[in-house]
Amino acid sequence: MPRSVNSVASRARRKKILKQAKGYFGRRKNVWTVAKNAVEKAMSYAYRDRKNNKRNFRSLWITRINAGARLNGMSYSQFMGKIKSNNIDLNRKVLADLAMNNPSAFEAILNKIK
Repeated sequence: MPRSVNSVASRARRKKILKQAKGYFGRRKNVWTVAKNAVEKAMSYAYRDRKNNKRNFRSLWITRINAGARLNGMSYSQFMGKIKSNNIDLNRKVLADLAMNNPSAFEAILNKIK
């Protein structure tokens, strides 16, 4: 009895990977083995960098809050300590947005906690 090979599923699997490799340079876009390696590598980078992205944004928010607080004579750590002790439930993303785009509102928060 001949060996049964599910070529429909194999082709679909290859097609899926080659579709993901669309836009890659050189053989990475059309040679199965090269494309498979390139897509796997890209997926691992994407997974890693979704975590790094969160890290980078938190760092950016902290920098912006620090700049806004220092304009009003307070350090970032003092500011965040007083925010917590006064039970003001604004996260870093919102505080950074206020510091950048609405300095008067940020200053009002600062005056409230002083």
